[in-house]
Amino acid sequence: MEKSEWIWMNGEFVAWDDAQVHVLSHGLHYGTGVFEGVRCYATELGPAIFRHAEHLERLAKSAELYYLPLPYSTEELRQATHELIRRNNLESCYIRPLAFRGYGEMGLYAQSAPVNVIIAAWPWGAYLGEESKRHGVRVKVSSWRRISPAGLIPAAKASGQYLNSILAKTESAKAGYDEAILLDEHGYVCEGSGENVFIVRDGVLVTPGHTNSILDGISRKSVIQIAKDLGYEVHERDIARAELYLADEMFLCGTAAELVPVREVDDHVIGEPGEVTRVIQAKFEDALHGRAQEYREWLDVVEVPSKVSS
Repeated sequence: MEKSEWIWMNGEFVAWDDAQVHVLSHGLHYGTGVFEGVRCYATELGPAIFRHAEHLERLAKSAELYYLPLPYSTEELRQATHELIRRNNLESCYIRPLAFRGYGEMGLYAQSAPVNVIIAAWPWGAYLGEESKRHGVRVKVSSWRRISPAGLIPAAKASGQYLNSILAKTESAKAGYDEAILLDEHGYVCEGSGENVFIVRDGVLVTPGHTNSILDGISRKSVIQIAKDLGYEVHERDIARAELYLADEMFLCGTAAELVPVREVDDHVIGEPGEVTRVIQAKFEDALHGRAQEYREWLDVVEVPSKVSS
């Protein structure tokens, strides 16, 4: 991990190496935390955070679902993020807001344990590598199923829930694949270990729906909007595992990974990235980097001193 100079922690800017918590913090023991993955890109407008408001709104909703009262408003977190990027002199970066129950009380119902909030930002390239975006990745359908809504809240981006993704990701990596695909409790396609899934069949874009235990990805929303704007038909529905093998094209999308084509599933060859994937990927990249005028509203531009003085 490439260090930055500062981390925002409970309202203060703390040196990277000094941003520490007690070993008896509640979140460390029970996973009582929620987080976001956000990206800022260098654009002609300056550093611009992609769909920042939506990420912060989802953070607040995740916190509410897990009874974590946030001590800061989304606007306060937005302003703190802007200042963090300025102080760290970052033009492009990955941003990690995290809210978790800290030190103060042990036990499962620990309402007196304080809710701590941090924001970190550092340079980080595409999660699965830049090469993955050009030539695609090999994926494996995991033996681990996605967490059921009967037991946890898949719609929340909660820290403890990611043990589920870690099991799937580790299994796929040890088997020699780049990423895992999880099925839901009914055996339908759900998502990757950290990305949403899309397939293309006969020119139609298909993706699992909210009843498939997916995280409602912000990149997913963006891709659906872009695809519709480009004239593609988009269906949100159950996807059987075998449909992955029969797909004409397939790709994953997420903030960390961005948009990544899939060239192989369980040793069934899909092939090099297809036309639909490439067209959507190109427009998505333009939106991320501020080159698509029609999606400029998705950018939260960070004012930096040089921009202000000019």
